[in-house]
Amino acid sequence: MRADRLLSIVLLLQANHQMTSRDLAARLEVSERTIHRDMEALSGAGIPVTAARGLGGGWSLLGDYRTSLTGLNEAEIQSLFLTKPPKLLADLHLEKAADGALLKLLASLPSTFRQGAERARQRIYVDVSGWSRREEAVPFLPVLQEALWLERKLAITYERGENSEPVERLISPLGLVAKGSVWYLVGAVDGNVRTYRVSRISQVEVLDEAAPIPVDFNLAEYWEQSASSFKTSAPKYLASFWVSPSVVLRLSFGGRFARVMETDEIDERGWKKVNVGFDVEEMACEYAVSFGPNLEVIEPRTLREKVIAMTKATLDFYASR
Repeated sequence: MRADRLLSIVLLLQANHQMTSRDLAARLEVSERTIHRDMEALSGAGIPVTAARGLGGGWSLLGDYRTSLTGLNEAEIQSLFLTKPPKLLADLHLEKAADGALLKLLASLPSTFRQGAERARQRIYVDVSGWSRREEAVPFLPVLQEALWLERKLAITYERGENSEPVERLISPLGLVAKGSVWYLVGAVDGNVRTYRVSRISQVEVLDEAAPIPVDFNLAEYWEQSASSFKTSAPKYLASFWVSPSVVLRLSFGGRFARVMETDEIDERGWKKVNVGFDVEEMACEYAVSFGPNLEVIEPRTLREKVIAMTKATLDFYASR
């Protein structure tokens, strides 16, 4: 284990140029005292590690020292050969590149590791698409990628919802995130980090204005914090509906704060069952009424009764006018 950790330290320093004891300890899940002992061991083995003290300091490799050792063990090799989500690779136009890279890596492996690598690829499949499998068109994803690589600002037109006007935004792109099979653009707008669903971007232009990504921005950490905040503010009221095929695509736009979760259940009419989250019951009632005869409340039963009562009250109101 220690030999693997020492090699990992060298590779981390080689990749990141400089890292603090705290960062190394967190990455390798050991104490800072252990990192200091490892550095002494590396130095004793002739690896030119050096420490810079003070603000902005840390451990680094002296000069242009590089090692060609990779030290991949069998478990690490198998992890590389796990099936990658094909749709996401296709969205990024990397499916052929991924196949080529794995083929080259497989050909270079010792025969003792090759069988395990093939087993991992054939026996474990990762499917991130979700059961509803409603794929979203993301024609502008390659343009967003280009802006990220070039570190250029973007001018986009964003469709917020069926009943809302499109908005224009000037964005400094910070990253792309795939949640399930849905792509999101993370970017800075007026100094605030925002998230945009790529399928709702209707126009995009890469500007000739630099947008360097801040060195202290960590995309994974931002997404985890954002997802955690989203869960905390998740709707407290859940309702189930039968929905006509004619309005399924409009469900997400029917209410600004409605969270739609499709299922695979279909009734004898061909209507789909969906679960939708709301903040309060009143929002669910207004949402159900807005779709008229194209949506039927399944549960809660009390919601069904309130929708009937609201519909009757509406008819009585217009009858009296």
